[in-house]
Amino acid sequence: MAIEGLFVDLFLDAHAAPPAQITLDLDATDDPLHGHQEGGFFHGYYDSSCYLPLDVFCGRHLLAAKLRPANIDASAGSIEEVARIVAQIRRRWPKVRILLRADSGFAREALMAWCETNSVDFLFGLAKNSRLVGEIEAELAAAQEQSEKAKKPARRFNDFTWQTRQSWSRARRVVAKAEWTGGEANPRFVVTSLAREEHEARHLYEKLYCARGEMENRIKECQLDLYADRTSAHTMRANQLRLWFASMAYVLISALRRIGLKHTQFARASCGTIRLKLLKIGALVRTSVRRIKLAMPSAFPYQAEYRAAHAALTAAATA
Repeated sequence: MAIEGLFVDLFLDAHAAPPAQITLDLDATDDPLHGHQEGGFFHGYYDSSCYLPLDVFCGRHLLAAKLRPANIDASAGSIEEVARIVAQIRRRWPKVRILLRADSGFAREALMAWCETNSVDFLFGLAKNSRLVGEIEAELAAAQEQSEKAKKPARRFNDFTWQTRQSWSRARRVVAKAEWTGGEANPRFVVTSLAREEHEARHLYEKLYCARGEMENRIKECQLDLYADRTSAHTMRANQLRLWFASMAYVLISALRRIGLKHTQFARASCGTIRLKLLKIGALVRTSVRRIKLAMPSAFPYQAEYRAAHAALTAAATA
């Protein structure tokens, strides 16, 4: 649909020049149901009846918001969405390097194989199992010894090539965090196409992979600040439209933040803060035959930011 391409076009238009590399973050989240709605199912992880939308972000830019039923794998439909987005990006930026980042719900053979075939890097969480934990027994023992001696959490890292017994078509690089905290082991794993020469194990996990947690804040902005979870219509089609309305609201406020509020105290404010402090303003409205007059309160505390946003948006529109 045209609106799906519009989100990507607006992302591309926001850049004066193509970046050398971008990171696309994928995540699935719960959207609780409001009754007996089409496509609604109970989801064991979220312990509720819900939809399972798929979101794709690049930093603070929203590229896709796909409403899905909850009786599917978290990665279902991700190849189609990513293929569409990557193709659209590469038509404008043919030389850009793309990294796909997501949690273990997306570490699936089909998606990793698609990335390898289409020259897209990936960095996914990897669900632990006994074989993986067995690979880092020495590191876990060392972390335990260090933690008990220092009386604080300790972690070690291991970097190895690994392959599943059946599901993977090839061996891939896995980075393991062997952590001992709270008196017990806390191992974590990621699988990636990125080379060891480019990102060593600790940096790959702590700086590159853990940064995906910032996407959770973007999802919260959409759902809590802009009501992306108000999908209370009966049909999936109508609820997808509602989700797009909320998504476009996010895009507009994000553009206001990026362009109009760049040099103000709200340059990194959440959508909820911007709505509350700059948009929800009491005003006196006077209507005549020729014009509508808005009288803003003189006690409004953010007049300077309001004027700065107006000036910046006007300048951008006439540039």
